[in-house]
Amino acid sequence: MKGGGRSTTGGRGRLATGLVAGGAAAAGLAALGLFCAGCSTGGTGTRDEGPAGTQDAVRATLPSSPAATGTARPAPRADAVTLIKNDPKVSKRLKDDLKPCSGHEYPVDTSYGDVTGGTRADVVVNVMNCGDSVGIGTYVYRQRADGSYVNVFATEVPAVYGTIDRGDLVVTTQVYGSKDSVAYPSGEDVVTYHWSSGRFTETDRVHNDFNRAVGGGEGALPAPQTAQN
Repeated sequence: MKGGGRSTTGGRGRLATGLVAGGAAAAGLAALGLFCAGCSTGGTGTRDEGPAGTQDAVRATLPSSPAATGTARPAPRADAVTLIKNDPKVSKRLKDDLKPCSGHEYPVDTSYGDVTGGTRADVVVNVMNCGDSVGIGTYVYRQRADGSYVNVFATEVPAVYGTIDRGDLVVTTQVYGSKDSVAYPSGEDVVTYHWSSGRFTETDRVHNDFNRAVGGGEGALPAPQTAQN
């Protein structure tokens, strides 16, 4: 008993309490017997058997769910390779290296989404090399009212890759030490850019170390190049 107190109830009180408790227990057992009368032997009670027809009646009264319909319209596709080759902000070296890896397939990834707050989808282009699919350049193109595209972000560093995350541009760069192989970098820099006042501004930067420490400030991202429409 809480507080270490003792009960001061006499024998007569305990007898009366016992009679009341016994009566309540007997009533409970009787109710339980009536409840289980319809249960199957060895089953789990009404969960198995249940009143006949109950589930069918419930199903009949539930409204049917409308078929899911998509409302988003697909963004018009851009020719990413042509954008890169005709872009004066893309280095000549990268343009010269941009060739099909096999057949007519170029090592280019393209994402469409809103990162500049416009009414049309922006295009994020990642250029990679054919040998090990390491990113060598990330670019963002904003569509003008006349349908043409303008470069509003460009970075050309080894092992770079850009993505769209909830309206922001996230650029990840793998960081390599002097003894690192391409498959095992020492870490990475993850930089988030937000579009404001006609340009991208860095809003967050995270550095992740992997197996070994990164020295010498390797992997720092250059300031993005921006352009006005």
